[in-house]
Amino acid sequence: MKTVSNSSPICYLRLIDQIDLLPALFGEIVIPEAVFRELSDKGAPQIVREWIEQPPAWLRIEKTALYPVQFLESLHAGEQEVIALAGQIDADLVLIDEKAARRTAKECGFNVTGLIGVLDEAATRSMVDVTVVVERLSKTSFRVSPQLLKMLVDKHRFH
Repeated sequence: MKTVSNSSPICYLRLIDQIDLLPALFGEIVIPEAVFRELSDKGAPQIVREWIEQPPAWLRIEKTALYPVQFLESLHAGEQEVIALAGQIDADLVLIDEKAARRTAKECGFNVTGLIGVLDEAATRSMVDVTVVVERLSKTSFRVSPQLLKMLVDKHRFH
């Protein structure tokens, strides 16, 4: 499965110690250079910066042939490159959390999910204890409605 990811799913999965869900669920993950720069930036959490210094074999960093596309202008550089790279490699899935970027990726015809979708799929496959990962996630700066987290936990309560 060709999967392109933005920085948010990678960052938060690393912060909640679940980064290995990505290769387990999707195989190789491809990120554009802008996402690599975001994960390496001094503003990123230290644990993320240290992780990306020596990327795992399942993470591929690609140069994006970014064409100026007007409808991408409102997005951040990483989001623009993720969508452009997804088109470039004919991705099966785009991992992205920000609402406008998700909408744009869907409008471009991509299958889209985000961090919560990754955790939902992992819980469905009994790869995580969803209560534990949601508790860890709630201790980070990830912005998500408490109702969505409750729905996720309730959905998997008896798995």
